[in-house]
Amino acid sequence: MNNNMGIFSRLRSCLRCGRAGSGSDDVEDEGAGDSWDLFFELQTLQVATDSFSDLNKLGHGGFGPVYKGVLPNGQEVAIKKLSLTSRQGVREFTNEVRLLLKLQHKNLVMLLGCCVEGPEKMLVYEYLPNKSLDYILFNKEKSPSLHWTQRFQIIIGVIRGLLYLHEEAPIRIIHRDIKASNILLDEKLNPKISDFGLARLFPGDDTHLNTFRISGTHGYMAPEYAMHGYLSVKADVFSFGVLVLEIVSGRKVTERKLGEEKSDLLTYTWNLFQTGRQLELVDESLDTCNLSEASICIQMGLLCCQAIVADRPDMNALHLMMSNDSFTLPRPGKPGLQGRGGRWTTTTSSALTSTDATTLTNPKPSGTSSIEEYSRNSMSFSSMNEGR
Repeated sequence: MNNNMGIFSRLRSCLRCGRAGSGSDDVEDEGAGDSWDLFFELQTLQVATDSFSDLNKLGHGGFGPVYKGVLPNGQEVAIKKLSLTSRQGVREFTNEVRLLLKLQHKNLVMLLGCCVEGPEKMLVYEYLPNKSLDYILFNKEKSPSLHWTQRFQIIIGVIRGLLYLHEEAPIRIIHRDIKASNILLDEKLNPKISDFGLARLFPGDDTHLNTFRISGTHGYMAPEYAMHGYLSVKADVFSFGVLVLEIVSGRKVTERKLGEEKSDLLTYTWNLFQTGRQLELVDESLDTCNLSEASICIQMGLLCCQAIVADRPDMNALHLMMSNDSFTLPRPGKPGLQGRGGRWTTTTSSALTSTDATTLTNPKPSGTSSIEEYSRNSMSFSSMNEGR
């Protein structure tokens, strides 16, 4: 009981600090006591979800199950319960609360409050009716409804959300788990980055760190992070690159059923790009597609997944690429690939220490000087069924 009260006290203090630092013009007028409004009673959430009925279950992640609920005022919410058997505990829970209360951006999911009662710890979010991106993208029956224009706008929205986290938020934040299931979609299919339980804060001018605690999802983790614990914003960039290729292709990063040649999305994309056949990656379920945009996205995805960390663009560069009418895109170098045995292969050394981390941040030029030029003004739509 005392431990639970301690958690409650820390969260209450955290919520007050978070709201006070959110930049809202009316925070001071509300008073510190209003932070209590951000705490939901367990009974209220039980009623809202019909006692957490399976009929209201939206999904299940590493944190625990997520349920849809309707509050007494009629507002629809998504309630994430911390699983009692989850490896993610109080640290991740308080981390996510503290982070989300400081963040305000249209491409980040909005936290409404939390519940800490007995053994239960829950987060209450805005409800997004279209669930997560993977729910549509990797479903053969639903994916055709996700048109190319919508996919392209999702990519741009995720760029804006990550740019905010990396450069514009009150404190630099590395998400560490960017993937399709952590991109939620609102009623207009606008993307919102969710699930900050694994996020890391970078106070001051710090740009990277070495950590022994590796967290993330297999297939999305950057090689320098998975192998050596070297964490920087470029780790999120790598994960984003994988996500972009998934959005373009409509397939998961790893699908063994596709055979050896196509099972690893990064390897397959790189091989196609090397032979000038990258547009074969585009999802066949799409009726129409802007081939110029698709080609740009594929090349951008490969740029993000380059093995040499410093060669990857940051989110600011990506945002400029996608917001300018005319721009040049450098030819990507070899990506950091994960072999069938689960071992990462990169162009960096097999061992990395704090003294030679500069080989990742300041490598020798890769020697790729070829430039691919695209003009957004010349883009056109073509049927993806032609020639197939």
